[in-house]
Amino acid sequence: MERVPELYVQCDTRRPPVRLSRSHPCSQNAPCFSAPLPSPLPSQLLVFGMGDWSGLSADGKVIVTLEGGAKKYTLGTLSVESRCFIWECGLTNDAHSPFEEGELRIQMEIQGQKGGKYTGLKQERGKRKRMQEEQENVCPNSGNLNGTTQQKNTNKSGSSKVITSVKGTAAGPTGRWGHALCPIDSKTVILVGGQGTRMQFCKDSMWKLNTEEDTWSPAEALADGPSPEARTGHTAVFDPESQRIYVFGGSKNKKWFNDVHILDTETWKWSSVEARGKVPPLSYHSCSLFRGEMFVFGGVFPRPNPEPDGCSDSLYIFDPEHEIWYQPIIFGEKPSARSGHSACLMRRELYIFGGWDTPVCYNDLYLLDLGLMEFSPVKVNGCSPSPRCWHSAAPVSDTHFLTHGGYDGNLALSDTHVFNTVTKTWTSLVHNSLPRLPRAGHSMLPLPRAKEDKNSKGTPQDLLIFGGGDNEGHFYSDTVRLHLADLLVL
Repeated sequence: MERVPELYVQCDTRRPPVRLSRSHPCSQNAPCFSAPLPSPLPSQLLVFGMGDWSGLSADGKVIVTLEGGAKKYTLGTLSVESRCFIWECGLTNDAHSPFEEGELRIQMEIQGQKGGKYTGLKQERGKRKRMQEEQENVCPNSGNLNGTTQQKNTNKSGSSKVITSVKGTAAGPTGRWGHALCPIDSKTVILVGGQGTRMQFCKDSMWKLNTEEDTWSPAEALADGPSPEARTGHTAVFDPESQRIYVFGGSKNKKWFNDVHILDTETWKWSSVEARGKVPPLSYHSCSLFRGEMFVFGGVFPRPNPEPDGCSDSLYIFDPEHEIWYQPIIFGEKPSARSGHSACLMRRELYIFGGWDTPVCYNDLYLLDLGLMEFSPVKVNGCSPSPRCWHSAAPVSDTHFLTHGGYDGNLALSDTHVFNTVTKTWTSLVHNSLPRLPRAGHSMLPLPRAKEDKNSKGTPQDLLIFGGGDNEGHFYSDTVRLHLADLLVL
């Protein structure tokens, strides 16, 4: 039986994708598939393949072309490593006007089919070996179950809907934790990396979320140049001045990273930095952008065997302008070594909460004054949240930040708390719109308002929660959007 992937094109997010049908063989009897397209062309085409790719050789590929009349134009290629891409109509001058009218078809030609007998047994053994190797980074989601769970949209209050499961394209991001989520403007969020089912590293590593249309689309094919290697526990921050995303650190099995990758969101080109100065390989650290520099605190770093991995209590600063790492002089009482903590930047004050250094899990709160470069423990009024790591935290106003979920060393958590930086008080928050399933290793971020919004006052309007896991082997792929005006009264 011939082993070829199922090939699809998505022309309209309101309609299901179109599966291409087998057509006459192309050059050298290569398998060909085609489907009609609407005329005029839609603004974007999402092209992807699913199913069995084992019939293609290592250098095999699928050539995707657009045909209209006697004209033919190559849109791109699919491969085992890159199984989807987005083509934008009018992105290149020579591809727009020739295909505005007339009968249009998309054609895909499969090149590089394997010959001979089926090698499934050998592939299955190799797959099992790779899975065993990829299960070494097991925390916190170390259960034996597998699969992807989606948070249901449940609001029993009878009020207007305050929680939205964001719609996807044919297939949105797979369930994962340990990824990085980064907003680049009021309507665009970028997802990078992560680890999912059976603790495998996500092959669909880069996605773009349009928060106006509530749609996910693969973003890897939009970018030019080598993207960061698959990883988990890394960070990604966006600099609005340079319009660049900085991805730092993370780990993959026994491989640890201290590299910096830059994505220019105006040209969509990746580049890597050969920085001066020393910074250790770090994973599950925190990273905050302040006055154009990256402030990296804590995290796990590898130690030579037989010693186990250790946690850091150091602060490192990366200066993108001069491409150099340095350690500042720090005053005061700094937090103990930890990883999996959160860091919330409130103007020039950086609040660091929780984290762990095996076997201790923390619920203390520290403040780093970035003007004075001075650490101090925060004397909290009332009760603090229980100890946790791999929770999420995000500022929701100039004086408040919110934490949700996490892992206490035994179980994943689902509770939510708000901290008032003026009164130094924690408040437990219970609301119908909040996710109820326990989750850790997820992302939570405030969505910035549009620049033209006169009511912005520097505060976010919505809060976005994506992914995570329950420490029982389940990983979430849901995207939850919370309206802060209904959630909080500040």
